[in-house]
Amino acid sequence: MNKIIILNGPNLNLLGEREKEKYGTITLKDIENNCKDFANKNDINLSLYQSNIEGELVEEIQKSRKEQNGLIINAGAYTHTSVAIHDALKVLTIPIIELHITNIYNREEFRHKSMISKLASGILCGFGADGYIMALKAMKNLLKK
Repeated sequence: MNKIIILNGPNLNLLGEREKEKYGTITLKDIENNCKDFANKNDINLSLYQSNIEGELVEEIQKSRKEQNGLIINAGAYTHTSVAIHDALKVLTIPIIELHITNIYNREEFRHKSMISKLASGILCGFGADGYIMALKAMKNLLKK
């Protein structure tokens, strides 16, 4: 059974409340439930983690070295700023998928730079909450190789 973790960064706990025109009305709990359903049907041992604190995300990434087969990360705003998250991901030898609900290239200029992309096996952005299931499918395929 493949072990996959989905990490969510700052403000994703406010999905359903914040910027509904960009993120819609789905909540993080809804997304997590959809991901759990997919995982149960696809023989995936799924871990889910969200934090607004950079160091806590770094700790989870570091733990993933030995505990996970794949990592999906929506680092939120830390995508564009966090050398610490970049450095933690750089140590991983497991596949990494970078995920964003919105298309970061259709947004403010500062969001066009990612500290994660060069480390990722793949990037999904702009597909809304559906991107999470797309990322799980992609990770499942990556782990078959």
